[in-house]
Amino acid sequence: MINKKFALAGIMAAMPLFAQAGLSQQQVDNFAKGTELTFAVEDNFHNGAASFIGSMRLQNNSSVALPKGKSDWQIYVHSVRKISKVNTQGIAIEHINGDLHRFVPTNEFKGLKAGESLAVEFEAGAWVASYSDFMPRAFLVSNKQKPAIFANTDTEDLTTFIAPFERDNQLYRYNEPKDQTKLATPALRFERNQSNIEVSKEDALKRIIPKPHSVDFNRGTAELDSNWQIRFAGRLKSEVAVFQEDLADYGLALKAEADHISAGKTSTIFLKVNDALKVDGKVASESYHLEIDDDKVVITGSDNAGVFYGIQSFLALISADAKNTVSVPNVEIEDTPRFAWRGMHYDNGRNYHGKDALFKMVEQMGRYKMNKFHWHFSEDEGWRLEIPGLPELTDIGGYRCFDLEERSCLLTQLGTGPFKSGTGNGYLSREDFVELLKFAKARHIDIIPEIEGPGHARASIIAMEARYDRLMVEGKPEEAKAYLLSDPKDTSQYLTVQNYTDNSMNACMDSTYAFIEKVTYELQNMYREAGTRLTNLHFGGDEVGAGSWVGSPACQAMFADPNNGVAGPNDLKPYFTQRVATMFAKRGIAPGAWEDGLMYDKINPFKRDEFPNEVFTANVWDNIWEWGVADRAHRLANNGYQVILSHGTHLYFDHPYEAHPEERGYYWATRYTDTKKTFSYMPDDVYANADYTRSREPIVNLEALVGRELPKLEKPENILGIQGQVWSETIRTEDQVLRMVFPRILAVAERAWHKASWEGSKIEPKAFAKDWHTYAAALSVKELAKLERDGVNVNLPVPGAKVENGQLVANAAFPHLAIQYSTDGGQSWSEYTSPVSVSGKNTVQLRTTLNGKKFSRVTQLTL
Repeated sequence: MINKKFALAGIMAAMPLFAQAGLSQQQVDNFAKGTELTFAVEDNFHNGAASFIGSMRLQNNSSVALPKGKSDWQIYVHSVRKISKVNTQGIAIEHINGDLHRFVPTNEFKGLKAGESLAVEFEAGAWVASYSDFMPRAFLVSNKQKPAIFANTDTEDLTTFIAPFERDNQLYRYNEPKDQTKLATPALRFERNQSNIEVSKEDALKRIIPKPHSVDFNRGTAELDSNWQIRFAGRLKSEVAVFQEDLADYGLALKAEADHISAGKTSTIFLKVNDALKVDGKVASESYHLEIDDDKVVITGSDNAGVFYGIQSFLALISADAKNTVSVPNVEIEDTPRFAWRGMHYDNGRNYHGKDALFKMVEQMGRYKMNKFHWHFSEDEGWRLEIPGLPELTDIGGYRCFDLEERSCLLTQLGTGPFKSGTGNGYLSREDFVELLKFAKARHIDIIPEIEGPGHARASIIAMEARYDRLMVEGKPEEAKAYLLSDPKDTSQYLTVQNYTDNSMNACMDSTYAFIEKVTYELQNMYREAGTRLTNLHFGGDEVGAGSWVGSPACQAMFADPNNGVAGPNDLKPYFTQRVATMFAKRGIAPGAWEDGLMYDKINPFKRDEFPNEVFTANVWDNIWEWGVADRAHRLANNGYQVILSHGTHLYFDHPYEAHPEERGYYWATRYTDTKKTFSYMPDDVYANADYTRSREPIVNLEALVGRELPKLEKPENILGIQGQVWSETIRTEDQVLRMVFPRILAVAERAWHKASWEGSKIEPKAFAKDWHTYAAALSVKELAKLERDGVNVNLPVPGAKVENGQLVANAAFPHLAIQYSTDGGQSWSEYTSPVSVSGKNTVQLRTTLNGKKFSRVTQLTL
């Protein structure tokens, strides 16, 4: 048995024997059902940015009383802010691991009778300025009874168990330094949306996302119906199959035949490949020409991918509501991508959102010419892919529940609650992953899986400990140790950013590398079965807890050996990276890592020539300018790594769309990231994106802020491209994750494919405004509706509004997006088309809508 496994169980076992008898199962169930548990932010301002005061209130509407004094009942809560102490007499707090905490009664507890209430005040790290910082599904446990979730917390409607955010010391993060955030209000939105640029619906329909390199519209249109046909080069059979599926969305069933069969005089779409195809006088992969004429469409690609992307541009010209007969403008397009790497990262480890979410995301990436899907399937909180021969990875690592010994599941985290049926649980079967690989291949998308290590590896560590336990019981000690990721005698103590104490793979044990090789081998087999290759494999490398391994006998033995190049703990991360990179090189795989996994310190990358890989990708994410590491993109590229720009301030889609407590997401990098901000990202000059510090103070001199010279980019060829990221700590359902990603991902597609005229050392305002409004109009006129048709839950921007001379005026961030208003508290809604008299009204509510079926969050204007 691994010693650390006893640690969590020991917390429960530590309850004194003389404690009062516990509640019965019926009492536990009745108390949780009838008691309202409410969280509140009491004060974000009491300790600068270091900690906040919160509270948990229990309103006992049940018939069950909690007894006086020490007892064995416990209330478990998920808190991403580590709770350090309780300020209420009679209640103590215990941190279990990660976000799981529990409140327990002490001798001074006065009891809680039916009809009474109890307010428990506590202090926790940092600040809370958003509902989604609190997690649902708090639960009660007593003795060895089954846990019971407090009924009002068993929901994704966070307002049912979180008190309103109303005061400044709730709405803002801190006051020392001053939080300079401008909170989203109807008036502020109206000001930001205001523009004198008008974009017609006709122009919006013609706007292709991402914008092509060269577009020349001609007079006339092509009217397509099912009498048209397709002729294609034989090698394009897969592309044609996807094309026919997409045409079917518009009621078109076009017969397709190889190009050796004459098309005759029938109107035809021709799909061709010309490997000498030029755009702007250059031959480049993934390029295409698209010509649309009255009775003929010709799409010629430099390769199969180019033809596929030409097809997507053709489809982009079709209006969302077209059916059976489709009208597209005559046009000539020459197009080629800006970057070879146009990616999206999806964290499925924190929360699993189901198979459909994966397929929907990959499908839409193909539509917008994105080609790299970084699937983060392993994390502290979950392992989401079936691996043959290692069933514990998914049997235990794929689920969270209330099992402190972690024999049947991982420790519950992130609002999942105590049962395996809770949100965020599950995994993708091997068969389903092979299907996903085939689906992605047909859309020219590479899936880059991530085996997270050596940090962020708790799910795999616990799973391999369970495997060890099983095989030891079966009398197979050598087999048990084969893939062990933890040293049973390790006494190391550390606390990670996510408040874990045991999530680092042991970098000194050969079994750690055997585990990575086993998983890599099984992944390669899946890719081969899908008819593709595993070319890139990410191994994480980030946020290893300081203090990991220092108390490990396995590591002490390694330090004592003078011939292995490892003299102490600081040598272990580069040692781990070298072993993994060498393993991948032998298998023909390019390794990838997060930037901090490749750094000796803030400014010095690991020596690139220590690794035998021709390509070694680095996701550069930390551009919190005042932290002084936002130049790592240049440092890593200059040192020979292939950089993927993944910056937190513009490209992290787990951040809120606007600064408002009802918006979902973390906001450690920036207070908000709307679609416009992502659209404004300038990958050719990362320093040009330095706009605000975390406290929202404008940055006027970046070098002065950092306090040292910022290196120039000497090897621009090592910037492979850009990638959006979504981390899923606060995202528990499919609808939630798709809403956070869409439509911001389309802005990543835009910047990765097309370099805008307004980009430079700073944004050229007039050109940017015109480009943005045309792009945003295309979203509202056609793209959002197409996404909704495909079952993708999209985010609609909340409208702006103000009252002038007794009249309501309103606008939306996306031109032509319909706005509705209500003056009777939301009982009835009217469409806003022009200024409306609101004299005599006290309040007006507003929302944007898509086809009258999908709505934004409601905002209220007090008159």
